[in-house]
Amino acid sequence: MSGFGIPQEEIATFLDIDPKTLRKHFRADLDRSSIEATAKVAQSLFRMATEGNNVAAAIFWMKARAGWSEKQRIEHGMAPYAVISGMPRADDLTDDELARIASRGLDEDEAPRRRGLYVINEPPDTAPTEWLDRHAPSDRR
Repeated sequence: MSGFGIPQEEIATFLDIDPKTLRKHFRADLDRSSIEATAKVAQSLFRMATEGNNVAAAIFWMKARAGWSEKQRIEHGMAPYAVISGMPRADDLTDDELARIASRGLDEDEAPRRRGLYVINEPPDTAPTEWLDRHAPSDRR
């Protein structure tokens, strides 16, 4: 029964004994039958994946045994703490622009924007030229 995946508690109930008694007297049989059942299923799955043109079996095998995943990983090369925003940084605005914003109390939506500018906030030790060398599109270098 264990070889068919029936839990030990249910086997004990069927035999009208306590699960502890079942494990005490049949430990080797329980362990062996479970391993044998797993081996049979693995053998069948392996055969379906390699000989039977069963794509689902092949995919399952690769996920379970080879670490495959359906998650997409996008490599961007930026530090994990970089923040991308469409707003210019205060450092990029002129003193006049900053004074105008401060004196009028403009909302962020009214602040002067630079078309197509996306700011990547990286640690201060990254020089602009160093950042461009690392991250700028190849046609803008």
